[in-house]
Amino acid sequence: MTSRRWTPGYALDFAGVLAPLRRGRGDPTVQWDAPGRVWLAANTPDGPGTLGLRRCSDGSVEAAGWGAGAEFLLDGVPALLGAEDDDEGFVPHHPAVAAGRQRSPNLRLGAAGRVWDVLVPAVLEQKVTGIEARRSWRELCRWFGEPAPGPAPKALRVPPSPSAVLSIEDWEWHRAGVDVKRRQALIASARVAGHLQRAAELRGERGRALLRTVRGIGVWTAAEVAQRAWGDPDAVSFGDFHIPAVVGHALVGRALDDAGMAEVLAPYAPQRQRAVRYLEASGARRPRFGPRYPIRDFRAI
Repeated sequence: MTSRRWTPGYALDFAGVLAPLRRGRGDPTVQWDAPGRVWLAANTPDGPGTLGLRRCSDGSVEAAGWGAGAEFLLDGVPALLGAEDDDEGFVPHHPAVAAGRQRSPNLRLGAAGRVWDVLVPAVLEQKVTGIEARRSWRELCRWFGEPAPGPAPKALRVPPSPSAVLSIEDWEWHRAGVDVKRRQALIASARVAGHLQRAAELRGERGRALLRTVRGIGVWTAAEVAQRAWGDPDAVSFGDFHIPAVVGHALVGRALDDAGMAEVLAPYAPQRQRAVRYLEASGARRPRFGPRYPIRDFRAI
């Protein structure tokens, strides 16, 4: 075990900054086992690792790492908890955005620094419901991910590595409920996973463009990865089933398509995603009417 203590120079919303990394309560890679303590299992350039984080009463964060990736994970703790993010220069142009900023003044965008680990669940979420995607994520992690190093909770698993993904047989993809298009995107990504890690160094549009060079990785997926891997404040999830409606109803009182959402968010560039996060913090939601995206079980197809 290697441990460190880090004190942020800002008011830290510990749970809020880590929340985007967790894919549902049953996520095998991110688990809370006590108030103020969280466990994360990860693939790193140095190998698999486990990170344990605990919020201390004096405001500091105690971090412990296990496995080959321990040093990489410990080095990344400040960025993970939002130290590299700042909304300086951000101007709320709409009352709903201002309300969200007032409600969550400590909101920061964390940077996990790990492209592959956040890319896999993002691809699984393409064109399916959250229920379907989270089920596939759980099953792939349990079947093909390693047990997390160290004294982590027994259910904690490291996400499937690129080599593990390349080893998955067609019938196993089918058993996990992953259709052909998503499995092809994951296989193509696994083959160049080391190259894709560079996106976190390029950041911004250059980083998102690098991700989109992989067949099956489009604007939506690249944005979802950028939001988590390097805390991209401008990466809006265009193509999302819910977000244009959330943004539209909150800002102009009606649902929008991607083009309309791009227009109303234009004044917030280069921090458009931050505006969306503030809207979510304000409680903005998609109206509860209209058709829902159907839940399909690809295991039965």
